[in-house]
Amino acid sequence: MQPVLVARNKATQPIWFVTPKSFAKTVAALDKRAQAFVKASGYEPKSGRHLILPGTNGLGVLFALEGGNDRNPFLPGSLPGVLPAGVYRFANAPHDTRLATLAFVLGAYRFSRYRKVKEKPVRLVVPDGVDGDDVSRIAEAVTLARDLINTPANDLGPAELEAVVRALGKRHSAKVRSIVGDDLLKQNFPLIHAVGRAAAGAPRLIELRWGKAGDPKVTLVGKGVCFDTGGLDIKPDSAMLIMKKDMGGAASVMALAHMIMDRGLKVSLRVLIPAVENSIAGGAFRPLDVYRSRKGLSVEVGNTDAEGRLILADALALADEEAPDLLIDVGTLTGAARVALGPELPPFYTDDEALAAEVARCAAAENDPLWRLPLWRRYDSMLDSKTADLNNVATGGFAGSIVCALFLKRFVAAAKSWLHFDIYAWTPSAKPGRPEGGECQAARALYALLARRYG
Repeated sequence: MQPVLVARNKATQPIWFVTPKSFAKTVAALDKRAQAFVKASGYEPKSGRHLILPGTNGLGVLFALEGGNDRNPFLPGSLPGVLPAGVYRFANAPHDTRLATLAFVLGAYRFSRYRKVKEKPVRLVVPDGVDGDDVSRIAEAVTLARDLINTPANDLGPAELEAVVRALGKRHSAKVRSIVGDDLLKQNFPLIHAVGRAAAGAPRLIELRWGKAGDPKVTLVGKGVCFDTGGLDIKPDSAMLIMKKDMGGAASVMALAHMIMDRGLKVSLRVLIPAVENSIAGGAFRPLDVYRSRKGLSVEVGNTDAEGRLILADALALADEEAPDLLIDVGTLTGAARVALGPELPPFYTDDEALAAEVARCAAAENDPLWRLPLWRRYDSMLDSKTADLNNVATGGFAGSIVCALFLKRFVAAAKSWLHFDIYAWTPSAKPGRPEGGECQAARALYALLARRYG
C-alpha cells in the first residue's frame, strides 16, 4: 500500500466536516460558487454523506458527521473510497482529529496480492497536532495483520508464518528461533505437536525476543492456526469458509510487536506463536485422546475443533515459566464470543481489576472496541474429565468463551498479570476505516496501554 499521509503542500483540497448543527455556518463561509452548488444539489448533512464541491482553487468536499453523543470517530475512514485522486487536508476539526486521520489511512487499505487493484492515490496532509509518524506506525502494523489474515493457507502455512516473523525480527534487530516438528516432543510441547502433526506443513513454536533484559517483561502469545478444518470433528463448509483467518491472533500479536519495537518502548519483549494447521489425515489427533501438556496437566480432547486453546496452553506454560510482568494471549477461539458480542466487540478476561479498567479506557480512546467478561469460577467444573485432569471443552455447551478462558487460566500461575483476548479478526461487511476481510483487533488498544506504561 502506498503511503497515504503526506507533509503539507500547497496543492491540497479542503475537507469541511459538518454536522446538522454546524452545516449552515460552514456553508456560509464558503465562496459564492460553492454556496450556490450546495443549495442546488439539495445536499443534507446526514451522517456519512459527502458532497464534492467546485471552487476557484479546485475541488472541496463536505462530509457529514453525527451530531449527537453516539459518534463514530472512524467515520472519515469512508472518504478514501469516495474521493477522487488528489491530496486533501482537514479544513476544520472532526470529532477526533487523530482517530479521523488514522481511519482515513486504514480506509485506504486494499488487499492486492492476487489481483491487480487500480491505484487511486488519495492522500491526506498530516493535520496540525497529530503525530504522523505514530499514525503511520499503527497503520503499517494493521496492514501487516490484515494482509496475513487475508492470505489463504496455500500461501501462508506454519513455515510461511515463521518467515514473516523472521523478517519482522530482522527489521527490528530481534532474535527469532523456532522449534519444528518432532523437536516439539523432544522439548516438551506435546499439545502443539498433537494438533499440527497431521498437516503437510510441520507444526512449530516460533519465538521472537527484543529489548533489554532488565526492562519489564512483556510476553505476547498469539494463536497461529493457519487453517482449521476442525480436525476429525470436522466443521461444516459454511463454518470452514473463512478459516484462513484462524491465525488472526498471531497476526494481531505481530502487529502489536511491530508497534512496540518501532516505537522503542522500554520493555523486554517476548513473542510466542504456536503455528499449526489443524488437518485431517491418518496421524490426526482424535476425540478422547489424552495428552500430557507442558505444564504436566493431562488434557482429554473432548473436541478436535477446540484446538486453539490446546496450542496456546503449551505456549502459555512456557511463557509463564519466566514470570513476566504482563502476559497477553490473543486468539480466534470461540463462536460463543461472537454469539454474545458479535464480530466487532471481542471479549477480554483478567483477574487484575486495575489492568481491566486500563484496557477498557484504552479501547475506548483508540476506537478499538473490547468488552470484559468474567472468569466465572463456578464454571471451572465444566472442564472436569473422568479420564484426565481436565477436558478441552465444556460439558453442556454453555458459556463457551468463558470456559475457554478458564481452561487457559489453568496454565498461567507465575505471571504478575494476565490478559486473554478472544477475537474474531474479520470484518464481515465493510465499515468506515475497516474494509471487508481480515481485521487487526485488540492490538491498537494494547499498544496505547503499553505506550502509557513504558513509553
